[in-house]
Amino acid sequence: MNEEELALLIERTVRDTLERKPTDEIPIGVSNRHVHLSPEAVERLFGSKDALTKLKDLSQPGQFACNETVTLIGPKGRIERVRILGPARGDTQVEISLFDGFTLGIAPPIRDSGDIAGTPGLVLQGPRGQLTIGQGVICAARHIHMHPADAEAFGVRNGQRVSVRVGGPRALTMDNVLIRVSEKYRLEMHIDLDEANAGRIRTGQIGVLLQS
Repeated sequence: MNEEELALLIERTVRDTLERKPTDEIPIGVSNRHVHLSPEAVERLFGSKDALTKLKDLSQPGQFACNETVTLIGPKGRIERVRILGPARGDTQVEISLFDGFTLGIAPPIRDSGDIAGTPGLVLQGPRGQLTIGQGVICAARHIHMHPADAEAFGVRNGQRVSVRVGGPRALTMDNVLIRVSEKYRLEMHIDLDEANAGRIRTGQIGVLLQS
């Protein structure tokens, strides 16, 4: 094969790859209970706004699990060693499962991340202090992070709701899955521990996007 033929082969391969229809496969990540803290909350609980230290990077670029943890204290119980996710953000938000709500004595509403108006509060205990939040406890609604290129390839838009089918011995279809599009995102669907247990789903498993 001469250089001209090789160049034509490479060009054809690249073109075919770009034109290939997406498989509609979405990697799934299972999220355990965790906390997002505002800088002021970090200072109150740990003594400094710069107290958070990285344990490991998460799947979404720029996001990381922290070495630091807090205790959640509700009307009927507490949950210790709840991981903080960084970096610090504008509002403090506590994401738990519905089962965790029974442990704490709280009924967390199912909300999209960031939609915390009118949600329950609780007490956060850190090594250097205690903080009572009047709202911010949610059960995060299932959602898919997508880069704009992913959204274009799948033919969906930011804010759209879709369904995702997951196979296996406890196969199920999850409806009302929110599409979240940003140049900062990497393709991944997020569900909580209750949903994962219901379908016997593990992080890294694949779901198939179904558009209505």
